[in-house]
Amino acid sequence: METLASGAVDRCGWATSAPEYLEYHDQEWGRPLHGDDALFERMSLEAFQSGLSWITILRKRPAFREAFAGFRIPVVAEFGDDDVERLMADARIVRNRAKVTAAVRNARAARELPEGLSALLWSFAPTAARPRPQTLADVPASSPESVAMAKELKRRGFAFVGPTTSYALMQATGMVDDHVATCFRVGSADPR
Repeated sequence: METLASGAVDRCGWATSAPEYLEYHDQEWGRPLHGDDALFERMSLEAFQSGLSWITILRKRPAFREAFAGFRIPVVAEFGDDDVERLMADARIVRNRAKVTAAVRNARAARELPEGLSALLWSFAPTAARPRPQTLADVPASSPESVAMAKELKRRGFAFVGPTTSYALMQATGMVDDHVATCFRVGSADPR
C-alpha cells in the first residue's frame, strides 16, 4: 500500500511530524509481524532506540540491517569481539557498546529458544480485545503482558528488554493496537 498523503486521513499524532514517521505508521507500525528474524530485528531496534528518538533509528535502519547481517539470528549469534569492534566503529549506526553487545547476546538467546522467538513473543499478546486509546495520552508505557514478557526474556538470557521496550515491541508488531480511535488504521492487532 502506498503511503497516504499526510493530511488526507486522520492518523496518530506522532506519525505526522516527518516523512519517515508517516511511512512507518502507514505501512508497518501496529501490523502483525511474525518470524524469528523479523521480530529479532524489531526487538533490537527497540533496544537501540532506548533513550533516543525513534526517527534516529528509522533513518539508520538500512545501515543497521547491513551492519547486523539482516538481523539473521544464526549469523548475529556467531558475532565475536571483532564484529563488536566493527560495529562500534560504524558511524552509520548507534554506537553504544551495551546495546551492541546486547544484540549479540539476544541473538544467542533467541537461537536457543526451542519454540522460536516469534512463538515466545506472541505468547504474551493479549487475547482479549480492548478499546483503542482515545488520545496519545491514553497510551500506556507498559502493560501486565509486557512486564511478563520482559521478565521471561530476561530469565532466558536476553538484555535491554524491560517492560517499556517490550511494550513498544508489542505496539510495533501488532500484538496490541494502540492506534488512536480516530486513526484510519483499524483492527491491526492480531492475537496470533
